[in-house]
Amino acid sequence: MNAPKTSTASAAEWFSVLARWLLGGTFLYLGAHKALHPVDFLKLLREYDLVHHYWYLNAIAAALPWLEIFCGLLLLAGIAVRGTALVAFGLLTTFTAAIFHRALSLAALKSIAFCAVKFDCGCGNGEVFACHKLTENSCLLLLAVWLVLSQSHKLCLRPQL
Repeated sequence: MNAPKTSTASAAEWFSVLARWLLGGTFLYLGAHKALHPVDFLKLLREYDLVHHYWYLNAIAAALPWLEIFCGLLLLAGIAVRGTALVAFGLLTTFTAAIFHRALSLAALKSIAFCAVKFDCGCGNGEVFACHKLTENSCLLLLAVWLVLSQSHKLCLRPQL
Protein backbone atom coordinates (compact mmCIF):
# COMPACT_ATOMS: atom_id res chain seq x y z
CA MET A 1 0.00 0.00 0.00
CA ASN A 2 2.88 2.38 0.64
CA ALA A 3 4.53 1.78 -2.73
CA PRO A 4 2.11 3.86 -4.84
CA LYS A 5 2.23 6.69 -2.31
CA THR A 6 6.03 6.64 -2.34
CA SER A 7 6.24 6.63 -6.13
CA THR A 8 3.74 9.49 -6.33
CA ALA A 9 5.74 11.47 -3.78
CA SER A 10 8.92 10.66 -5.65
CA ALA A 11 7.41 11.79 -8.96
CA ALA A 12 6.29 15.06 -7.34
CA GLU A 13 9.76 15.58 -5.89
CA TRP A 14 11.39 15.00 -9.26
CA PHE A 15 8.88 17.34 -10.91
CA SER A 16 9.87 19.99 -8.35
CA VAL A 17 13.53 19.50 -9.29
CA LEU A 18 12.65 19.81 -12.98
CA ALA A 19 10.50 22.90 -12.30
CA ARG A 20 13.33 24.49 -10.32
CA TRP A 21 15.86 23.83 -13.06
CA LEU A 22 13.57 25.02 -15.86
CA LEU A 23 12.60 28.22 -14.06
CA GLY A 24 16.14 28.83 -12.78
CA GLY A 25 17.73 28.16 -16.15
CA THR A 26 15.25 30.44 -17.88
CA PHE A 27 15.87 33.26 -15.43
CA LEU A 28 19.63 32.78 -15.65
CA TYR A 29 19.62 32.83 -19.47
CA LEU A 30 17.28 35.82 -19.80
CA GLY A 31 19.07 37.81 -17.10
CA ALA A 32 22.49 37.09 -18.62
CA HIS A 33 21.31 38.16 -22.07
CA LYS A 34 20.04 41.46 -20.66
CA ALA A 35 23.20 42.00 -18.58
CA LEU A 36 25.44 41.39 -21.61
CA HIS A 37 23.43 43.82 -23.78
CA PRO A 38 22.45 46.62 -21.37
CA VAL A 39 21.97 49.33 -23.98
CA ASP A 40 19.68 47.14 -26.09
CA PHE A 41 17.71 46.19 -23.00
CA LEU A 42 17.37 49.85 -21.99
CA LYS A 43 16.05 50.74 -25.47
CA LEU A 44 13.50 47.90 -25.33
CA LEU A 45 12.49 48.85 -21.80
CA ARG A 46 11.90 52.41 -22.98
CA GLU A 47 9.48 51.13 -25.65
CA TYR A 48 7.13 49.82 -22.97
CA ASP A 49 6.54 53.43 -21.88
CA LEU A 50 5.82 52.38 -18.29
CA VAL A 51 8.47 54.49 -16.57
CA HIS A 52 9.05 58.06 -17.72
CA HIS A 53 11.86 59.36 -15.53
CA TYR A 54 15.28 58.47 -16.95
CA TRP A 55 16.76 57.76 -13.51
CA TYR A 56 14.17 55.08 -12.72
CA LEU A 57 14.43 53.65 -16.22
CA ASN A 58 18.22 53.33 -15.92
CA ALA A 59 17.95 51.85 -12.42
CA ILE A 60 15.50 49.20 -13.62
CA ALA A 61 17.65 48.40 -16.66
CA ALA A 62 20.74 48.08 -14.48
CA ALA A 63 19.25 46.07 -11.59
CA LEU A 64 16.67 43.79 -13.21
CA PRO A 65 19.07 41.52 -15.13
CA TRP A 66 21.15 40.90 -12.01
CA LEU A 67 18.06 40.13 -9.96
CA GLU A 68 17.03 37.59 -12.61
CA ILE A 69 20.51 36.05 -12.61
CA PHE A 70 20.53 35.86 -8.81
CA CYS A 71 17.07 34.23 -8.71
CA GLY A 72 18.12 31.78 -11.43
CA LEU A 73 21.26 30.76 -9.55
CA LEU A 74 19.35 30.31 -6.29
CA LEU A 75 16.74 28.13 -7.99
CA LEU A 76 19.35 26.02 -9.78
CA ALA A 77 21.25 25.47 -6.54
CA GLY A 78 18.14 24.89 -4.48
CA ILE A 79 18.72 27.72 -2.03
CA ALA A 80 15.67 29.43 -0.47
CA VAL A 81 13.51 27.80 -3.11
CA ARG A 82 10.07 28.88 -1.94
CA GLY A 83 11.07 32.51 -1.36
CA THR A 84 12.95 32.71 -4.63
CA ALA A 85 10.01 31.15 -6.48
CA LEU A 86 7.76 33.78 -4.91
CA VAL A 87 10.05 36.55 -6.17
CA ALA A 88 10.11 34.88 -9.60
CA PHE A 89 6.30 34.75 -9.54
CA GLY A 90 6.17 38.49 -8.80
CA LEU A 91 8.61 39.28 -11.59
CA LEU A 92 6.80 37.06 -14.07
CA THR A 93 3.44 38.58 -13.18
CA THR A 94 4.84 42.05 -13.83
CA PHE A 95 6.54 40.98 -17.08
CA THR A 96 3.39 39.25 -18.32
CA ALA A 97 1.19 42.26 -17.56
CA ALA A 98 3.64 44.58 -19.35
CA ILE A 99 3.81 42.30 -22.40
CA PHE A 100 0.02 42.02 -22.50
CA HIS A 101 -0.35 45.82 -22.27
CA ARG A 102 2.23 46.44 -25.00
CA ALA A 103 0.70 43.80 -27.28
CA LEU A 104 -2.74 45.36 -26.86
CA SER A 105 -1.32 48.77 -27.74
CA LEU A 106 0.45 47.44 -30.83
CA ALA A 107 -2.63 45.52 -31.96
CA ALA A 108 -4.74 48.67 -31.72
CA LEU A 109 -2.06 50.81 -33.36
CA LYS A 110 -1.53 48.44 -36.31
CA SER A 111 -5.16 47.29 -36.49
CA ILE A 112 -4.21 43.62 -36.42
CA ALA A 113 -5.34 40.62 -34.41
CA PHE A 114 -3.84 40.31 -30.96
CA CYS A 115 -2.10 37.00 -31.68
CA ALA A 116 -0.63 38.44 -34.89
CA VAL A 117 1.32 41.04 -32.90
CA LYS A 118 5.04 40.32 -33.04
CA PHE A 119 7.62 42.38 -31.17
CA ASP A 120 10.87 42.14 -29.23
CA CYS A 121 9.74 41.87 -25.63
CA GLY A 122 13.26 42.33 -24.25
CA CYS A 123 13.57 38.75 -23.11
CA GLY A 124 16.53 37.89 -25.29
CA ASN A 125 14.71 35.79 -27.86
CA GLY A 126 14.26 38.49 -30.48
CA GLU A 127 10.83 39.15 -31.94
CA VAL A 128 8.12 36.81 -30.67
CA PHE A 129 4.38 36.58 -31.17
CA ALA A 130 2.46 38.00 -28.23
CA CYS A 131 0.29 34.92 -27.69
CA HIS A 132 3.35 32.65 -27.73
CA LYS A 133 5.17 34.77 -25.16
CA LEU A 134 2.10 35.03 -22.93
CA THR A 135 1.67 31.25 -23.05
CA GLU A 136 5.34 30.76 -22.21
CA ASN A 137 5.10 33.17 -19.28
CA SER A 138 1.93 31.45 -18.07
CA CYS A 139 3.77 28.12 -17.98
CA LEU A 140 6.64 29.72 -16.06
CA LEU A 141 4.12 31.23 -13.65
CA LEU A 142 2.65 27.78 -13.04
CA LEU A 143 6.12 26.40 -12.33
CA ALA A 144 6.73 29.21 -9.84
CA VAL A 145 3.41 28.51 -8.11
CA TRP A 146 4.29 24.80 -7.95
CA LEU A 147 7.59 25.63 -6.28
CA VAL A 148 5.99 28.02 -3.79
CA LEU A 149 3.51 25.33 -2.76
CA SER A 150 5.92 22.38 -2.95
CA GLN A 151 7.48 20.88 0.13
CA SER A 152 10.17 19.03 -1.84
CA HIS A 153 13.81 19.40 -0.82
CA LYS A 154 15.27 16.94 -3.30
CA LEU A 155 18.69 18.05 -4.61
CA CYS A 156 18.51 21.34 -2.68
CA LEU A 157 21.54 22.84 -0.97
CA ARG A 158 19.51 25.00 1.42
CA PRO A 159 15.78 24.89 0.67
CA GLN A 160 14.89 27.14 3.58
CA LEU A 161 16.71 30.14 4.96
